Amino acid sequence: MAQPFAVTDDDFEEKVLNASRPIIVDFWAAWCGPCHLIAPILEELANEYNGRMDFARLDVDSNSQTAVQYGIRSIPTLIVFDDGKPVSQVVGAVPRSVLKKRIDAVLQG
Repeated sequence: MAQPFAVTDDDFEEKVLNASRPIIVDFWAAWCGPCHLIAPILEELANEYNGRMDFARLDVDSNSQTAVQYGIRSIPTLIVFDDGKPVSQVVGAVPRSVLKKRIDAVLQG
């Protein structure tokens, strides 16, 4: 069973930018209500896309350097990275169908 894994400022380059397949990063915080709404959706998608896309979560309160680097102003913000570059971004707690569309677009790219 695939699960989103935590990334930090210290290992973001290694785990995200150098990832061998596309990866979606959830920029979130513990106090953020919409972040908690989207978390179970990401867990479902991590299982559905297991082996084709990875899923990570970055706590913006503990890892502000990376959040600032990618201009995160609202959370949750989800950024899909492919070959170390951001290729798609979604801001806010969006429906599962919206996330699937973004993921499928990147995988079919």
